[in-house]
Amino acid sequence: MLRMIKSKPTAISESISDMSCIVRLFVLPFLLLASSFTLALASPDRVALVIGLGEYESIPTLTNTRNDAEGLAETLTEIGFDVTRGIDLSLAELRQVMDDFSFRAETADLALIYFAGHGIEVQGENFLIPVDAQPTSNIEVQQQSVSLKEMLQVVEKARVMRIVILDSCRDNPLGGQIDTDAVAQSELQSTDQATRGVGGLAPANPDRGTLVAFAAKDGQVALDGTQGNSPYARALMEKMAKPGLEISLMFRQVRDAVLRETRNLQEPYTYGSLTGKPFYLSGAPDGETDLATEEPSKTWSQLRPDQESQLLALANLGDTRSMLGLAYIRLNPEDTRFDPEQAVSFLEQAVERGSPEAQMELAKLYEQGIGVEIDEARALELYRAAADQGFADALNDLGFLHYQGGLGLRANPDKALELFERAADLRHPEAQFNFAALIDDGLIPDKGPEDAASYLYAALRSGSQDVLNLLLERPTMFAEETRRELQAQLQAYEFYTGAIDGDIGPGTKRGIRAAYGLE
Repeated sequence: MLRMIKSKPTAISESISDMSCIVRLFVLPFLLLASSFTLALASPDRVALVIGLGEYESIPTLTNTRNDAEGLAETLTEIGFDVTRGIDLSLAELRQVMDDFSFRAETADLALIYFAGHGIEVQGENFLIPVDAQPTSNIEVQQQSVSLKEMLQVVEKARVMRIVILDSCRDNPLGGQIDTDAVAQSELQSTDQATRGVGGLAPANPDRGTLVAFAAKDGQVALDGTQGNSPYARALMEKMAKPGLEISLMFRQVRDAVLRETRNLQEPYTYGSLTGKPFYLSGAPDGETDLATEEPSKTWSQLRPDQESQLLALANLGDTRSMLGLAYIRLNPEDTRFDPEQAVSFLEQAVERGSPEAQMELAKLYEQGIGVEIDEARALELYRAAADQGFADALNDLGFLHYQGGLGLRANPDKALELFERAADLRHPEAQFNFAALIDDGLIPDKGPEDAASYLYAALRSGSQDVLNLLLERPTMFAEETRRELQAQLQAYEFYTGAIDGDIGPGTKRGIRAAYGLE
């Protein structure tokens, strides 16, 4: 039975119209054809959870946090986000709204959380304090607050991009005992402004594809502001609403605006790394759709000259995503700046700094001889380097190479299955589908129909339209027991109310579309 699907062609190789992506074929009877295809996402969907906490019961109140949350919510709504607001929430209310938002975020392209309120660092971990908290010790902070790790888990399954913004920086200045009247011994005292912190939050280390933005760099505090909003919130509202401003440059402009307003006392900072796809919160240049495009090279090419200059400046500071963006521009044959050799140079710089996406893209160029001479050994080295960093596309493609042999590798099905499983567990939708097919054929020890169905359900939630189409059009490619288990999964999440009979009829298909996010 031919039913395995390969990763979508990488954006760079896809941009060279006369150089098609390598097609890796399988001839084993249980495997599907591994072919190049375009991964289609659902309609671009952006969801935001905006939280503003100010009326604290036992620690100092904050004047502007609710204004900030309301203002950000309005701005996000105006630029196309589906916004959930949470004002002055107790711990129970905060956890409930996070649980609800987490489920909705699974089928969103972008999930964003903005939190304005008190935050505190305890032993290197950041905690966000609800209004009913009454902490007097480190343990009580942990028990009565929500950690940044929990916030990141809320957005972690969004399909393309995840952003958590904290306009909140307050540490634990006394170690074991919280002193809410402590005052920072810093230049911030001279501003006569309230602050949302003493000493700042700890640095964040989010997963790839996730950005954590702090109102103030670790070790600094965030001002509450004297003009109805915090300096950070005001800058966010202004810059977010600017159409045609790429997101990495947007956060850079926010940083610069806050530094100017606070006379260099507060420096916003971002942690983590976004994907190489260009993204515009308030719409791409010339009305183009950012997340829906399958050719980031063309979208990066739409950057205005002033933004390309900013991208070059960031690249010179070591920002690998900017290097990727510049490479994409030079790999667009429709752009006057088309220069594959220069693109290779940018990618090599990003590879030197450890970017797994650059490793993956450069591997494709060496494999196909775009901008460089074909070098299969170098391509394989780069694939492996990206896979070693847990880059799911590389793991999935290495799985194909090991299964069929390629780039000097001998066929090694056992290694291939290991790689497919790792990619699937990283929520790579094609790998999830492929691994479900392997389980369904009885090739994975200790896994059965329930596991296969779980991977199929996860692939739907991850957003592969190819998976959606196959399940709607060719459901009998899977065994009846796997189809039953898929119905049970859909029923458990209230997407399906019919019989558990393995018959993928109209009711089950509605449930499949709903799980995907279409209904």
